[in-house]
Amino acid sequence: MKHLHRQLLACALASGIAALFAAPAFAQKIAPAGETIHAVLTAPPMVPAPLTRKTPAHVVVDLEMIEKDMRMADGVTYNFWTFGGTVPGSFIRVRKGDTVEFKLKNRHDSHMAHNIDLHAVTGQGGGAEATFTLPGHETQFTFKALNPGLYIYHCATAPVGMHIANGMYGLILVEPEEGLSPVDKEFYLVQGDFYTEGEYGAPGLQPFSLEKAIDEHPTYVVFNGSVDALQGDNALTAKAGEKIRIFVGNGGPNLVSSFHVIGEIFDKVYTEGGSKFQENVQTTLIPAGGSAIVEFKADVPGNFVLVDHSIFRTFHKGSLGILKVEGDKNPAIYTGQQHDIEYPEAVPAASK
Repeated sequence: MKHLHRQLLACALASGIAALFAAPAFAQKIAPAGETIHAVLTAPPMVPAPLTRKTPAHVVVDLEMIEKDMRMADGVTYNFWTFGGTVPGSFIRVRKGDTVEFKLKNRHDSHMAHNIDLHAVTGQGGGAEATFTLPGHETQFTFKALNPGLYIYHCATAPVGMHIANGMYGLILVEPEEGLSPVDKEFYLVQGDFYTEGEYGAPGLQPFSLEKAIDEHPTYVVFNGSVDALQGDNALTAKAGEKIRIFVGNGGPNLVSSFHVIGEIFDKVYTEGGSKFQENVQTTLIPAGGSAIVEFKADVPGNFVLVDHSIFRTFHKGSLGILKVEGDKNPAIYTGQQHDIEYPEAVPAASK
């Protein structure tokens, strides 16, 4: 633990010194487009409502960075660094053509400086240089949302890997001008790999392991920041016949995700969070720092298991969620088990 404290102190000092010498001059403002709107930010697995406006707006995003101990697994806690107090961070929804005024706050009780790199931003560092934010400070920059798509955002303060590995990532959706097609349910899911000094399930507050992170040997691989985050009372829910859209991200910092829903086929997958889609997909690859939009119809009821199909991660490191679909059975699509009987033992070939 003392070793970790020295690491954090050294990182904080290095970041502070870098900020003194690299701080840019204050930039001029971008002329905002349209009415001023304060963005609705949601915690996972919820998503802000689809946008219905037909013109660009001046969207104000107000996001606070919070360092706090939270549950990793039963009996296991971890000091997460967060955007908005959750892992992943708050979901941000804007529209192509919006002028986005981004305010980033760092709580007074934080131990580290942080910033944000939004992959949706066209500009140096995705906003990272403009948002180096010391504890107790607020920074601001403005960008024009030029490209529709689903984008990761993450902290990019040195050492970048440590900040991401501690949970500093989320998703920003830039809707196309015509909007997205209507669905019945939308959900927000991001996979992340975590590196603790203790082994999987070791109790108590677990410190970050730099050695495991460098070796890319995660202790936990989870959806939405913890084991069981999408199980039990926290399972995603839908009704048979509903069309479902899941905004899926991969915060990394290291592993690629092989995202799959057992018992479903994705009708559409917007690969890498872009504008083009593939149809009838079983499993989709999501790189670290990447995303995908998956859509499917819940044709029949059941508990559908969300996994990283690098399957040992799912059953031994935690990347397992549940989509609980309720409704009437449809034996024309799926019957369930129809019988369980013994079959005659084969006669040995020599006795024929």
